[in-house]
Amino acid sequence: MLAGIVLLALTYVLVAQRIPAGGVENNISGSQEQNGEPGLLVTHMSEVVEDAQRDTARELITQGAVALAVVGAVAIALGWLLAARLLRPLHRVTETARRIADAPAAGRGLHERIALGGPRDEVRELADTFDVMLERLDASFDGQRRFIANASHELRTPLTLNRALIEVAVHRGPASDEVRHLGETLLAVNARHERLIEGLLLLADSERELTERSFVDLADVVEHVAGQEPAGSVVVKAVAGEAPTTGDPVLLERLVQNLVENGVRYNVDGGWVRVASRTAPDGSAVVEVSNTGPVVPRYEVGSLFEPFRRLGAERLSATSPGAGLGLSIVRAVARAHGGEVRAEPRDGGGLVVTVTLPEG
Repeated sequence: MLAGIVLLALTYVLVAQRIPAGGVENNISGSQEQNGEPGLLVTHMSEVVEDAQRDTARELITQGAVALAVVGAVAIALGWLLAARLLRPLHRVTETARRIADAPAAGRGLHERIALGGPRDEVRELADTFDVMLERLDASFDGQRRFIANASHELRTPLTLNRALIEVAVHRGPASDEVRHLGETLLAVNARHERLIEGLLLLADSERELTERSFVDLADVVEHVAGQEPAGSVVVKAVAGEAPTTGDPVLLERLVQNLVENGVRYNVDGGWVRVASRTAPDGSAVVEVSNTGPVVPRYEVGSLFEPFRRLGAERLSATSPGAGLGLSIVRAVARAHGGEVRAEPRDGGGLVVTVTLPEG
């Protein structure tokens, strides 16, 4: 359009320069004087020529602008269609990348491929390279999950055997007090390793895509989990409101159980844990677990969802309570169900962990 405007203006200037404005009047005047005709006719003819010149210039601008508008509109429409056709493969690449990025958990959606057809141009090479990258990432994540599952299964057998041998040695009649104390210590360490293996298995299972879903009311899960907690210095209170959703009942029960156990474990004497379920205004199911406990800095909240992390420590030690996978499993289960989990420090100490799941 800009080039057309410049061309039209340049054409107008060139045409205006080629029209003999004063020359025409002089020629008519000279011709009339030679023939002896009166000057009134000369004046009239010069006015007619000037009007013709003005009309020519005006028509050139008007008709040229109309032609420019028509041609410009056609050019814009054709350019729009051509650009859309050329950018369609890039839109396909972008949509595939966005679906993978929006997957509920790391490694989800890597099985997708662009599989772009057409001529082997730069866009096709980009799509093929992206597919190769996805294939390698998918194999890497799948191998990591298989390794965790296989290693956890393989470690269960020796741990069970160790526990049986230690129990036999401890409960043997002539065993001394030192042997019994050593056996109890080894049993505690062995139990922690068993919990760790069970947590790794559950974490690997929760990161897989759910193949079957069933209706679950989180109110029933909250009441069941709160009723199972042993009596102690920490009081567990349940406020079970209707919160229907769909998913794996076993994983959802483990999600609530891990939140309650985490609230009980990291608490103070005489403290409390409150677990509640409700339905949000948009229809999603919500589980909220709050507790008393030590003050949690806001900048450390995000690290609590990492495996083998706890408040105030980079890594768990062999004597640390729990396996360090509780909140990691909670986040994995929530993402597997298309939900999300967030935690906020509670005023006065403790945490408020909120899990939001899609409506049933």
